[in-house]
Amino acid sequence: MSSRAVAAGVGLARVMAHCGGSTETAVHYLSGAIASAPEEPEPYTVLSELWSDKRSELAEVVQAADSLRTVLVRSYFSYLEGDMDGAVLAIGSVTGARPDIPWARAPWFSDAEFLGAVSADALAEAAMRTMERGHDLDTDIMRERFQPWIHAIDRVSVRDPLPEALARMAILLRTCGLTDASFALCDRADSVERVMLTEVVRAGTWRKLGDPEKTAAAFERALGLDPANWSLYLDLADLRAEQGDFATAVQLTAQGLEHEAAEPTLRAAGAAYRARLTGSPAALRELIDLVPQLANDSYRALLVKHACADPSLPEELLAEARSVQNS
Repeated sequence: MSSRAVAAGVGLARVMAHCGGSTETAVHYLSGAIASAPEEPEPYTVLSELWSDKRSELAEVVQAADSLRTVLVRSYFSYLEGDMDGAVLAIGSVTGARPDIPWARAPWFSDAEFLGAVSADALAEAAMRTMERGHDLDTDIMRERFQPWIHAIDRVSVRDPLPEALARMAILLRTCGLTDASFALCDRADSVERVMLTEVVRAGTWRKLGDPEKTAAAFERALGLDPANWSLYLDLADLRAEQGDFATAVQLTAQGLEHEAAEPTLRAAGAAYRARLTGSPAALRELIDLVPQLANDSYRALLVKHACADPSLPEELLAEARSVQNS
């Protein structure tokens, strides 16, 4: 949409709002104008006028549906009401749905009042929401679109340095390809208090950079901080399996099972790695029985691939495992 079309949409919305037109339709035009140019101040000015004049009607409109446009408008109304946490959570959801639009260029997002009041926990949760659809953010154009988020992280992490919140923010920096900044934010979190999540985030960043030993070292430090966490044993086991060290992978899954004996993902991984290491038909049978309980299709396929790589296993059992994998 051209700047002229944006202005026309805003003008139409203003006329409708002040001449008895539908509030819902006015919001529709204004949210469309924001989507076309999030940095332009005029649509927000009109929304602010609507909020002052027709607050109850607007509340009905934005609460009645969860479309992208209504959530977008809800983010700005939360800002106007002083609910900075609600504002950032809403715009995080919108960004996760359509990261190709630089929503955070909204003037209010870089406003000193917003940056001075939004909590680290809310900003961290909003950052996670921007990634929940799995879009690729590691490109130059995405880094440019996410600059307001990066600026907000810089400001809030200094003002409100909660270690777990900083670690979650560091995931967004890593996802945008800013690995040095991600490590630096983890170091800032450690300067307040060392927590397990920070080391897990470091491990993920080292994995992204292709350094398995530093990845493993970070997971081991995480285990030192939370030695009863079964998922950390699984993370390390999976890493060692990737390196072909199935003996260590088996040991790590066994250690994890000491803390969560019934966990199906851990049991399946242990069975897969035992089958690969020892050629045990019983281990492969256990994996086959557990596969239906694994929700992650790609992980299920990976475990079956590992287990079936031993040619000494019975052919009919291998065929069954492969058929279950694809079911």
